[in-house]
Amino acid sequence: MTKLANLFLLLILLVLPLYSFGQDTIIRPNEVKKEASFKPSFNWNLRAQIWLRYSDLNNGSIINNEPTSSFTDVSIRRIRIPISAQITPRVYAVAMFGDNNYNLRHNTAGIRILDFYVEYSFSKYLEVGMGKSGWQGLSRWNIRSSNSLMGLDSPLFPLNTVEKNDDLGRQFGVWFKGQAGHFDYRFSLNQPKEITTAPNGKVDFANNKPRWKTSSYVKYQFFENESNKSAYQAGTYLANKKVFNIGAGFQYQEKAFSDGDAQDPLATFYDMKHWAIDSFLNLPLEHEQAITAYLGYYDFDYGKDYVRNLGANNITSDVENGDFNGPGIAFPMMGTGSTWYMQFGYAFKAKNVFHSPVIIQPNVAIQHANWDALADPMTVYDFTVNFLINGSHSNKISLGYQSRPIFDAVSLTNIDHKGMAVLQYQIALK
Repeated sequence: MTKLANLFLLLILLVLPLYSFGQDTIIRPNEVKKEASFKPSFNWNLRAQIWLRYSDLNNGSIINNEPTSSFTDVSIRRIRIPISAQITPRVYAVAMFGDNNYNLRHNTAGIRILDFYVEYSFSKYLEVGMGKSGWQGLSRWNIRSSNSLMGLDSPLFPLNTVEKNDDLGRQFGVWFKGQAGHFDYRFSLNQPKEITTAPNGKVDFANNKPRWKTSSYVKYQFFENESNKSAYQAGTYLANKKVFNIGAGFQYQEKAFSDGDAQDPLATFYDMKHWAIDSFLNLPLEHEQAITAYLGYYDFDYGKDYVRNLGANNITSDVENGDFNGPGIAFPMMGTGSTWYMQFGYAFKAKNVFHSPVIIQPNVAIQHANWDALADPMTVYDFTVNFLINGSHSNKISLGYQSRPIFDAVSLTNIDHKGMAVLQYQIALK
C-alpha cells in the first residue's frame, strides 16, 4: 500500500462521518442542559492473574545453567491497574499501569505505564485519540481484553509485534474511531519503537528509522452493538449480550523488516503487510446458557520466510542442542504465511458450589498455520474450563491445557507435541 493510498484512506475516514452525519454535531437545547449538569467521573480497578503451571519443556531447555525437561512453577501472568476519567462530556482520559510475567526469570519486574492517552468526541461517529495505547487495527483479537478472555491465554499471535517494536502490544499513535448504525470502525497511525539489534542473515525487525504503521479494522454488528469506549474487545459476554459481528482489517509498515544491518547496502528490506477477516458470535440461549464462538483468517507478510518462536510467560533462559522451537514452551506462533484461528465455548447456567453461584464455561481453541518457512503446517490446541464465581470475571478460576507442535531444527518438520497445564486464578477488586 502506497503513501498516497494511506492518505486517501485517511481522508475517507475523516470526511465521511462528518459529511454523512453532520447533524449530530448541532448543539440542541437538551444537550446544552445535559452538558451544564455534567459531573466528571473517575474509575479505577486492580486486576491480577496468578498461575500454577506444569510444563513439558522443549528439548535442550536450560534453567539457570541446568538442563531441564519439565518444570512446575508459580507466577503472576498479568497485573493491571486501569484508571479512566470522563473529564468533560467530550474529553475522556485513560491510564493503565502494570506488567506481565512476574516469574523466577523476571523477578525484578515492576509496575510500568502501559496505556496513557486522551480522546475527544466530536460525535458518536467520530472520536479522535492520541497517546500510548492498544488502539490499532487488523482483527478483533489484536486488541482484546485480557480481563474477559474465554481461553486461558489465547490467542497471542495477533499481537504480531509484541515486545519487538511495541510495549506489550501498545504503541504511541493517533487514532480515529466511531460507530454509524451497525458499523464500527477504527483507523490508527502508530509510531513503532526503535530496533537496536541488527538482523543477521535471517529476516527480522529492521534496525532502521521506524516508519509509521498504518492499520484499520471495520466490523458490521448484526445484533447488539458493542461498546467502543475501550480499545480492548471482550472475549466473552456469557449470557449477558447478543452479538454477531463480521470484520476485516489490515496493518502496513514500510521497511519494517530486513535480512541484514540497515547500514549494509546489500541488506534487503521488506514492508510489513498483514490483513485479516473474522467473525465473532456471543449467543444467549434458554435457561441462562450461552455460546461464544470466533473464526478468523489471517494473512501475514513480514518478509521472506520470517518465523518467530514464542511462549507465554516463558521461564527458561537458554537451550542447548534443541529443536527448532527454542527454549521452554516456545513454538512457531508467528510467521510469514497464513493462519486460521477458531474458538468455541459453552457457558452453562450458574450452579451453587460451596454456597456461591458458579458459571462453568468449557472451551476449545485451535490455531492452524501454514508458515512459508516450515515444511509442515503448525497446529496448536488450547483447552480451557472457566469457573466464574458469582458469574463474574472478577473472581474466576481457569484450568487450561495447551498442546504445541515441536519442529525439527534441520528438516523443519513437525516431529512431536508437548503440553503445558495451567491453573489460573483471576481476581479484581471491582
